[in-house]
Amino acid sequence: MSKATQQFHYYDGITSLHTQHLKTHGILHFKQFVSAHTVKQLLFEVKSVETFLLNKGATAVNGIPLKFGSDVNGAPLIQRIAFASQYSKVLKEFLKSHKVQQLVNLLAPFDGRIGETEKDGLVVNHYLNTEHSGFTRLGWHTDSPRDLFLGSRIKPMLNVGLHLDDCPQSNGGLRVLAGTHSKGLLTLFFRKRYFIDHKPDDKEVGLDIEAGDLTVHDGRLWHRVQQSPFIGAQSRRRVMYIPVVTGAYQPKHELSGTPFYHKLAKLALAKPKKQATPAFTPELTPTI
Repeated sequence: MSKATQQFHYYDGITSLHTQHLKTHGILHFKQFVSAHTVKQLLFEVKSVETFLLNKGATAVNGIPLKFGSDVNGAPLIQRIAFASQYSKVLKEFLKSHKVQQLVNLLAPFDGRIGETEKDGLVVNHYLNTEHSGFTRLGWHTDSPRDLFLGSRIKPMLNVGLHLDDCPQSNGGLRVLAGTHSKGLLTLFFRKRYFIDHKPDDKEVGLDIEAGDLTVHDGRLWHRVQQSPFIGAQSRRRVMYIPVVTGAYQPKHELSGTPFYHKLAKLALAKPKKQATPAFTPELTPTI
């Protein structure tokens, strides 16, 4: 196991050991951050949100496009949902929980917050290999440059992933170039071709992840999601991503436009089946 992928446990809060590991490697892996019961509860809520959006004919939320595909039985599937907590009281309360709120301390000495209504909010990614899947992998990228497309300078941020399925390295999943978060702007912008490049790197490391694990990576860290070698249910990987942000409060709303970085990412993904329904703007109280 690489030093970068050392596994930790969250007990009573964030410690100096956690912050130093993240500062050094740009990646942090907590084992069993939530229980199996909580995983089941969150999966139920995610499915409820997906059903709500499908029934409403949603194609975007707060300017962020949804990504569509088909499940193993051919049923419609939303493979990327932005601002998911906007539609679920349970998801909203989870983000407000003490355990999640403590994660902002990883950004110390910066004053961080959970960006529930900023950037893409709480994102649910559902990777699945089927004949009509629109989301099976994600090319090399970093998260920080999106600040530039939102009209501000790059600020410290973290992307926190709560994993809802087991995902050993043999099933694809997260790959990172440890340490690239601290190599400067040239590395940040030009180390890889954003989203277009899917090639494995000799220096990349993967993680062996179980449902309930939590990963944290610095927004400047180069990373990708490798496609599963399997087809169907065995390839399923669901992850909830929580942005931890700094700087001025920049909430999204129903009139927000689509950021350029989403248009760029679309170039590297299979095109989902065209939806006949108009773009959707969220209601004020659609909580499941």
